[in-house]
Amino acid sequence: MRERKVGIIGAGSVGATAAYSLSMMGTCKEIVLFDIVKGIAQGKAIDIEQSTHYAPQRTIITAAQTPADIKDCDIVVITAGVPRTGDMTRADLLMINAKIMKLVVEDVKIYSPNTVIICVSNPLDVMTYLIHKLTGWESNRIIGMAGALDGSRMAYQIYKKLGYGAGQIGTLVIGDHGQNMIPLPQQVKVGSVPTTDVLSREDMEEIIERTKNGGAEIVKHLGTSSYYGPGRAVAFMVEAILNDTQTVVASSVLLNGEYGYSDVCVGVPVVLGRHGVEKIIEISLDKETQTKFKKSVESIQEGIHILNNNGLFE
Repeated sequence: MRERKVGIIGAGSVGATAAYSLSMMGTCKEIVLFDIVKGIAQGKAIDIEQSTHYAPQRTIITAAQTPADIKDCDIVVITAGVPRTGDMTRADLLMINAKIMKLVVEDVKIYSPNTVIICVSNPLDVMTYLIHKLTGWESNRIIGMAGALDGSRMAYQIYKKLGYGAGQIGTLVIGDHGQNMIPLPQQVKVGSVPTTDVLSREDMEEIIERTKNGGAEIVKHLGTSSYYGPGRAVAFMVEAILNDTQTVVASSVLLNGEYGYSDVCVGVPVVLGRHGVEKIIEISLDKETQTKFKKSVESIQEGIHILNNNGLFE
């Protein structure tokens, strides 16, 4: 019997929003926040738990004083890492966040050895792959949060274009969690109506471009990256696993021959349930999409090569 305990490592905006969203839904019995910045996890844990007075059921929210307090979790969400600054190269960001990830994962292996890990740290697909290498765990227990967020952004753009169908828009975005993501309009419906029947090709091309730049648009206005969307997407995935809902959502997972690739993490549709990834779903891709998918995989492999050349897998 699961204790429905979730650990969130990184109590910044995304981690705290995920905790708040979970507590408002009453999904967990207990949520433990951890952050290396003194006081952040403690303050947010108090604030969020006080808010659960008005939730469907009470959730215990605590702050971990040390990594040892993130113990016996059913799910551990990792949001830890630094954002990219203007003078930082992609390789710089990779190395900084990979070193942080290595420390975090060592603690998770010790204190929550049976957990399912949801990775949110960027570059997401490469960090998810790194977790696989560092843990050596079964691949179903390590999942990158990508398509849940990108799909919600695509649904938002479709609704803004149509003006109807909110809450009825099913979307699918595969590939890497970045500029090479691949929104699939041919897989999208509003209710039971294919979007190809209600949107022109030009409209859909605009929607795809705005989906790809969804995060950048928010940064332009806020001066910082988004957190409500990612936090809610994390909570959606946690709920699917804890409640064994067998929900289909695109996630970054380790491929083992699926789609013609192996030993790389990339976003594809999967079934989420009590064991984490219950199944990887292989859909048919036309030649154009196969070419885009190949480019997406290669961009992820470039990041993996950087980490390998710098000894991060040793």
